[in-house]
Amino acid sequence: MARKNLLASITNPGGSTDAHEARADYALRGASRSMKLSIDELAESAKKIVAGETVIELDPALVDPSAVKDRIEDDQEEFALFRDGIEERGQLQPILVRPNPQAAGRYIIVFGHRRARAAKELGRPVRAIVKNVDEVTHVIAQGQENTRRKDYSFIEKALFARKLLDLGHPKDVAKAALSVDDTLLSRMLSITEIVPISVIDAVGAARTVGRDRWEEVKKLFNLPKNRDRAADIIHSDEFIAGESVVRFNILLANLKSARKWAGRHDRSTKPIAWTAHDQHVTAHYRNTGRSFSLSLSAKDAGAFGEYISSNLEALYRAFRAAETGNQTGD
Repeated sequence: MARKNLLASITNPGGSTDAHEARADYALRGASRSMKLSIDELAESAKKIVAGETVIELDPALVDPSAVKDRIEDDQEEFALFRDGIEERGQLQPILVRPNPQAAGRYIIVFGHRRARAAKELGRPVRAIVKNVDEVTHVIAQGQENTRRKDYSFIEKALFARKLLDLGHPKDVAKAALSVDDTLLSRMLSITEIVPISVIDAVGAARTVGRDRWEEVKKLFNLPKNRDRAADIIHSDEFIAGESVVRFNILLANLKSARKWAGRHDRSTKPIAWTAHDQHVTAHYRNTGRSFSLSLSAKDAGAFGEYISSNLEALYRAFRAAETGNQTGD
């Protein structure tokens, strides 16, 4: 109705409604008809843009990334194929942006970061839908959109949840964004707390690797020495040369073998040898903490062994006395 009144004031200033209707044929001819169509189109377009229903073109330089990173860095070859596809077929799906509340005339990406990056590299506008949404709605929409995509991996979801909490969002927002319950969210967060972020970033998205295998890696990182070992693994030539899932498998296999080796090492410490100054007795002993074995060889081995065994009580009393003296400081 407002548009009708506006149009009436333009096409029939000061006239009555009846007079306007009597001259309808005249009003819809020539410039007046074009003016009506233009006003209707502009008004309808404005409504759709406000509702977020119209795709517009934006300069990628005016579009800022979301504060919540939702993907681990793309493989360059994979992204190149993605960008080439847009160059050949065009951008089939628009991105979603919201006005940047801190910078007039700029926008923040809700989802569609790769499409925006591709448009920028190709030197062309990015097709986008603009919606006025608050930050919480933004991150929930961003998470749900990416969760629907088949190539969004478990570890990327876990990192997304971690980032939301780091930015001060409550767990309920993370659960809504990823469509998960308390139990799964806790498992996601525990992995990002125990496995170093530098290791996760080095592995990459690992899109076919699910929760159970990341849980296995998490348990291996409970062994303190595995943190140092992992740093060596992710800098190895074999690891760097592999794609993401291969890198994950290399990490897991090496950490598991390190654990097995450590267990064997703890149970079977390398024997230590001692030889008397006159070369008449040589001793070999092994200390695993829970057991101690001693063997003697050479000329006086039998006699020296008899001496030790016959003096075990005195030796043990001397050992206890020495321990007590160390504890009292005497």
